[in-house]
Amino acid sequence: MQQMTPEQLKEHLDQGLAPVLLDVREPWEYAICHIDGSVNIQMSELVSAMSELDRESMTIVICHHGHRSLQVAQYLEAEGFRNVSNLEGGMDAWADSIDQTMAKY
Repeated sequence: MQQMTPEQLKEHLDQGLAPVLLDVREPWEYAICHIDGSVNIQMSELVSAMSELDRESMTIVICHHGHRSLQVAQYLEAEGFRNVSNLEGGMDAWADSIDQTMAKY
């Protein structure tokens, strides 16, 4: 299972790479804060939304602290996704190290 730090993700985004940012938090969490360009498919809806995702695209899975996203990333790998990473520390770590103006909860 690949892990990506917030700093590594920012570097990817700054270089113009366009990974799929899959935010698996609940809609109310996503409304508080999220990374621009991310797609919100809550964890409980993932199975029914699988057809919306590209198995070949670089996919970074995001949640609040990195625990739910780790489970989802492992599931996606088991389902044949080839380039999946978990955002270490989730949105909390992103807000601490990359965007200190971001709302936290």
